[in-house]
Amino acid sequence: MRAIAVSALRTEPVLVELPKPEPRPGEVRVRVDYASLNPLDWQVTDGSAGELAPVPRTFPFVVGVDYAGRVDMIGGGENRFRVGDPVFGRAGVADTCGSYGEYLCVRQDSAITLVPRGLDARAAAALPSAGMAAAQILEAVALRGHETLLVIGAAGGVGCCLTQLARARDVRVIAAVRGDERSRMGSLGAAASVDLTDGAPAGALRRACPDGIDALADLASAVPDGFAAHAAAVRPGGIALSTRGAAAGARLPEGVRGVDFRLDPSPVLLDVLAAGAADGILRVPVDAELPLEEAPSALARNRAGGARGKTVIALRG
Repeated sequence: MRAIAVSALRTEPVLVELPKPEPRPGEVRVRVDYASLNPLDWQVTDGSAGELAPVPRTFPFVVGVDYAGRVDMIGGGENRFRVGDPVFGRAGVADTCGSYGEYLCVRQDSAITLVPRGLDARAAAALPSAGMAAAQILEAVALRGHETLLVIGAAGGVGCCLTQLARARDVRVIAAVRGDERSRMGSLGAAASVDLTDGAPAGALRRACPDGIDALADLASAVPDGFAAHAAAVRPGGIALSTRGAAAGARLPEGVRGVDFRLDPSPVLLDVLAAGAADGILRVPVDAELPLEEAPSALARNRAGGARGKTVIALRG
């Protein structure tokens, strides 16, 4: 099968030919139609994911976690799927089968579920990591409506989902992005957008939320100082959350609680998100669709920053 893999940590991902993986007892093999790109994909291969993911120990290591396709083969033992079922989900980062390949094997009790009617495979592949992270972040910041949430890196996949889910709870979202994204983020429910391109966030954030904010979801800052600069806008009693592990070492304002977020994938949460997407309540904006051979270039662009929406990788014509 064709796949995008690395031969060692901190090497460039390349297109390779590998044997089809064989499902073990309790696993299913999925014939992948679409995968989607997440920053975690390149962070794992760079060895920069930290506590967010284990370091790969088996090579060649196939990149990617999010996928949609059809069950192609079932391993031994009890299983809740049948050959031909349309499925989508999130593979484990430690698995040897990544989603940037024509086939992958996943445990049937992992974050995998059926694609519901009304949701196409392309949209389903873009949903797992971004959608589940957004839903769990919203629970972690504990906002219940009529409060203000600042989202740093709001134009990416997680930020787009988080903006919509927060708005559905009547939370006022301030979307911090790079470039003029007011129209786009406004269509997703953001009350205001802040352009951080100039690298001077304090003044721009103060103008957007002069009374402070109730919670911060920082999806971009990788170092404590950058995270702390954004958290300065949080009111006492609020929460400042980082998805990049930057909260633990940050000096936060008195009364502000720092949280380092870790995703807890589940098929139940996937079902809830998929139903919302099928009904049009949750939309995952797809910025680009690329063939498998262009995935290494897409990973490099994402690593450089400024991602908008989701990039999906088509493995079937």
